[in-house]
Amino acid sequence: MSRTGIVRPYGDTTSDGRVQLSFTLPVPFGDEAERRLAEGAALQLAAKMGLDPAMVVHAKGMGPDFTFFIVYGRACHVVDLSAVAVAEREFPLLASAEVNLRIRSALGRKLVVVGACIGTDAHTVGIDAILNVKGHAGEKGLEYYREIRVVNMGAQVGVADLVARAAAEHADAVLVSQVVTQRDAHLSNAREMAAAFTDALGPARPLLVVGGPRFDPSAARDLGVDKIFGRGTTPREVASYLLHALVRSRGGPGGSSPPASTPRGGPGGSSPPASTAEEAA
Repeated sequence: MSRTGIVRPYGDTTSDGRVQLSFTLPVPFGDEAERRLAEGAALQLAAKMGLDPAMVVHAKGMGPDFTFFIVYGRACHVVDLSAVAVAEREFPLLASAEVNLRIRSALGRKLVVVGACIGTDAHTVGIDAILNVKGHAGEKGLEYYREIRVVNMGAQVGVADLVARAAAEHADAVLVSQVVTQRDAHLSNAREMAAAFTDALGPARPLLVVGGPRFDPSAARDLGVDKIFGRGTTPREVASYLLHALVRSRGGPGGSSPPASTPRGGPGGSSPPASTAEEAA
């Protein structure tokens, strides 16, 4: 497919602009007058969103004070593909065996990862997909990697508890998954975590990585973390990034510029080297 040119949505025919969207408005859908008012409000909103003409193809009351709509219409906007900014992965994607070999060569010990869902978030499907040996999308999780030691703290972990455990385990990296996004809880939780690690460990804090389906990968600096992973992330991507970032922070072949904070293994410095190097997977 060409990476240049003007495109618009496709419905029945090429570039006809036809789209369908759904939303809920805080308006009742009771008697006939209320229904007409509700549908009129939905059409007005659709018009302001660039759908012209638009039609309500489905409307249903959601309790006494809300109405759910499905609207179909023609989008008047177009997209210039040449103006679309695409974020490129800044690290090579490695196989598990190569990750193991490079960790052993660069660190001389196992890479320690502490993972958790913080705050009131009880959804562990994301963190488990990355950490558990079963993995995700046909890829084994980080527990499968012989040169990575994983500590999975589970769900609803307090930030103070996470900081203490990461320090006790001499963690090289902390992975936090956030699925609940009501009232931007994922953002406030990430900022709270980053501030807590900075206050407790300063520039010696571990790598801070957050992930979840509603995070913006470009917002890492704003949240105070080192890396954000979005939906569809696989364990191999996370493992490859951790290796890349840790090697870079040590001035190794992964790059010469250190990250915003130099990770280490907790208050006592780096963990001692493993007594016996395990074979790569």
